[in-house]
Amino acid sequence: MGWSHNVTVSGRTVASQEGMPPAKPFDLFPTRIWQVSLNRFSSRFAEWVATIEAFRAAAPIPAGRTNRGGWNSTDNTVLHQPIFGELHKTIRDYCLQAFNEMGLASPAFALQSWANIHDRGGFNFQHMHEGALLCGTFYLQVPEGSGALVFKDPRPGVHNSYAKGSGANAFKDIQLHPSAGLLVLFPHWLEHFVEPHGNDTPRICIPFNALPP
Repeated sequence: MGWSHNVTVSGRTVASQEGMPPAKPFDLFPTRIWQVSLNRFSSRFAEWVATIEAFRAAAPIPAGRTNRGGWNSTDNTVLHQPIFGELHKTIRDYCLQAFNEMGLASPAFALQSWANIHDRGGFNFQHMHEGALLCGTFYLQVPEGSGALVFKDPRPGVHNSYAKGSGANAFKDIQLHPSAGLLVLFPHWLEHFVEPHGNDTPRICIPFNALPP
């Protein structure tokens, strides 16, 4: 059987055998994250940054965990502070959207949240948020040179793939370059890390976990 005509698959023209339609591709095991800009709160950003810097000044010893070269709060109720009340409610609303799309309806949950600061060279090493229903980060101050949030490909076998990059069945890690006001939600089991910060102005965010009661 000879090759006799061309078909277009994913924007590329490839040869097809006469009388044989191209195989239809199906992408299995998708991993969904959510992003939304909360710049409607931009008038509050300076006030919120000052509040977190005051938290650091009052308790300068960092909690540690995965943060290196910076500071994170030992207080895990940052979003419960009255000054963050509107932000807290908004994040809960977006968590409910994510839960609905995950097929979880509207589960009862509480937000555990803390402040995270990277000074120049600061980073977070690879980790996941075990025990949470969902997790995420709100980016408050993101100067030029801030390290990307990198999501690791969660498929164990794909690490052995010959294909690398954005092609089908290829191994790839995803870099997310945030900006101030960005809210990101992602599965708690999705391993991630933060690249080193390259600016003298700190990178400031509020990470959180949606926890079962």
